[in-house]
Amino acid sequence: MSIQARLTELGIELPVSPAPLANYCPAIRTGSLLIVSGQLPLTDGKLADAHRGKLGATIFNEAGQSSARLAALNVLAQANAALGSLEKVRRVVRLGGFINCAPGFLALPAVMNGASDLMVAVFGERGRHARTTVGVSELPLDAAVEIEAMFEVVD
Repeated sequence: MSIQARLTELGIELPVSPAPLANYCPAIRTGSLLIVSGQLPLTDGKLADAHRGKLGATIFNEAGQSSARLAALNVLAQANAALGSLEKVRRVVRLGGFINCAPGFLALPAVMNGASDLMVAVFGERGRHARTTVGVSELPLDAAVEIEAMFEVVD
């Protein structure tokens, strides 16, 4: 099944890839790797209140998972824009997740699963990846999460 058919089956329409918030490239391809810069859970370039704040203080696990999923959708949008098609993704190599959280918040892996589960749903076994999840004290725009990725790609 094509990736586009899988997205349709899942009821997912990729968003327009967000513009960078500062002086960096949203994605860089080097050889057979595509590295996508950290993406926030933006919709139409804006951060909704539901995706803003600290996990464990102002928002909680379900909202965090939703934020991670939306940020991962923006990762896919950046990959699609850089490659011209997600069909060129051979596999998801790595996801990195930064979780804006209060001290003592221990559910970082569960929040990050919002992004990981999306990759597996879209790419199947090719979506299983290495992963790093880090709790941080602040993120740009007070976003709940930021997700970065590395993909192995083909021409």
